[in-house]
Amino acid sequence: MPKSKVRKKTVYTPPPDRRTPVRAKAVGPSHPVYVTVMLGLMLLGLAWLVVYYLASDKIGFMADLGGWNFAVGFALMITGLLMTMRWR
Repeated sequence: MPKSKVRKKTVYTPPPDRRTPVRAKAVGPSHPVYVTVMLGLMLLGLAWLVVYYLASDKIGFMADLGGWNFAVGFALMITGLLMTMRWR
């Protein structure tokens, strides 16, 4: 039986890079106050919801807000959560 011919593959050479590399600016860690505010907002939102559930009828302005207390509590927590995206 005849042997098949072996094909030679050309060696892959990547095309030359036409762009000049851009150096990213080195950014340091976040300020400790930023972390404190971020965690504080998340805990404040959680505390707002817990207080609303436990004592909303005893606190006048919370009783006036009614269901909007959920919006206030979750808005505080989401703001703290969004701050985590910029935390280094």
